[in-house]
Amino acid sequence: MSVEIESADVVRLIEQYLKENNLMRALSVLQEETGISLNTVDSVDSFVSDINNGHWDTVLQAIQSLKLPDQKLIDLYEQIVLELVELRELGAARSLLRQTDPMIMMKQQYQDRYAHLENMLARSYFDPREAYPEGHSKERRRAAIAQALSGEVNVVPPSRLLALLGQALKWQQHQGLLPPGTTIDVFRGKAAIREQEEEKYPTQLSKVIKFGQKSHSECARFSPDGQYLVTGSVDGIIEVWNFTTGKIRKDLKYQAQDNYMMMDDAVLCLNFSRDSEMLASGGQDGKIKVWKMLTGQCLRRFERAHSKGVTSVYFSKDNSQLLSAAFDQTIRIHGLKSGKTLKEFRGHTSFVNDAVFAADGHHIISASSDGTIKVWNIKSTECQNTFKSLGGTTATDITIHSIHPLPRNLEQFIVCNRSNTVVVMNMQGQIVRSFSSGKREGGDFVCCALSPRGEWIYCIGEDFVLYCFSITTGKLERTLTVHEKDVIGLVHHPHQNLLASFSEDGLLKLWKP
Repeated sequence: MSVEIESADVVRLIEQYLKENNLMRALSVLQEETGISLNTVDSVDSFVSDINNGHWDTVLQAIQSLKLPDQKLIDLYEQIVLELVELRELGAARSLLRQTDPMIMMKQQYQDRYAHLENMLARSYFDPREAYPEGHSKERRRAAIAQALSGEVNVVPPSRLLALLGQALKWQQHQGLLPPGTTIDVFRGKAAIREQEEEKYPTQLSKVIKFGQKSHSECARFSPDGQYLVTGSVDGIIEVWNFTTGKIRKDLKYQAQDNYMMMDDAVLCLNFSRDSEMLASGGQDGKIKVWKMLTGQCLRRFERAHSKGVTSVYFSKDNSQLLSAAFDQTIRIHGLKSGKTLKEFRGHTSFVNDAVFAADGHHIISASSDGTIKVWNIKSTECQNTFKSLGGTTATDITIHSIHPLPRNLEQFIVCNRSNTVVVMNMQGQIVRSFSSGKREGGDFVCCALSPRGEWIYCIGEDFVLYCFSITTGKLERTLTVHEKDVIGLVHHPHQNLLASFSEDGLLKLWKP
């Protein structure tokens, strides 16, 4: 049986690879030369919702690499110009109208429509009845444009080229074409996309990693590609582990030579970029460092990221920015290129324990020891909403440890606070569901993790017990005592049923079904 592969598909695979690696010049040359365009977006739903909500900067960025029919482009640009006029952003409206290809095309083909826009621009006021004739409105126009454009774009799983190469290597290994022990380096093709396992809760210990009492792990993360487990210790050392054997990874040259990634003070948080190539670490001293995983070299230092310990750090989707929260009560966004702090979000009255990008890409959700969750607008840095973690306004402020966006439902996230109940909340602050350990005292949760597809919520209590809640049944399905001293944190592997818990007893334990 031979498989026919269309040459156009190969070109598209390369185009996707170029786009994901931000090689936009090469991408546009390839599209032009081959006449084959890559009409993909990260998600059709968020593309449509960006149009419906008028997030035009995001929309214009998304369509830069798309090939769209002239007619639909003209409609889109016409709408953007009208909305800019409505916002009295006349300079921007004028340059869009007079300097962009779709508008120049409109001037040649539809003089009256073009004249209408020039006319609207010249007025000292904006009248929607003049802007949108016969029963149209801004919302209707947006919806029509969204519908027209959504038919032009596709969603493709990320990194298809690498995934296919990985699968090909896997098959060659399986067929015995690659002798065992070969180090395959077709761009680290070790990470083939796995068959999706059914999500199951852990029941037994798989491996234990021992740290000294004085150098216990304060944070840990699995890389998104599932290859690495990285820990950050109280003595400032960052180590990369083989989680199958529980041993230090010696295939990374820097670790084999005992050159570890290091911070000057305790490492409080770690996180990977989406492609698993970079690692960010936040320290007790308010510093942030960004590392290259393959070589262990420090790519960026933010010496004064915060004035006190950094509690959480996340990469933006395109890896150009870092979002961090800290004990200094602030949340900040830092530019990776400039090495500077770009934005600051102030309003919490105690430690900020976690801050994450919301699924829409336009907001940040933060959790604090002041007992509140806040939703911030990234563009304006203003706080748009403040929610108490247990719904009502309880008299005492319950520390909120962390926030976990639900992978299957972009509008909802899990809130873990210092109580015996973990809740699912939506962006309006309503509690959609709650899961309780049922323990009256001594069972308050200290940390929480979510399974990759969001079917299980795992919480560990002050009683050193792991509680496994099923989102599907809504029940507590299993409990398991995991440590003998206070537990610090819990992380889940990105596509295996594997949980890592770490504690003040100096142990990191890996749990499997």
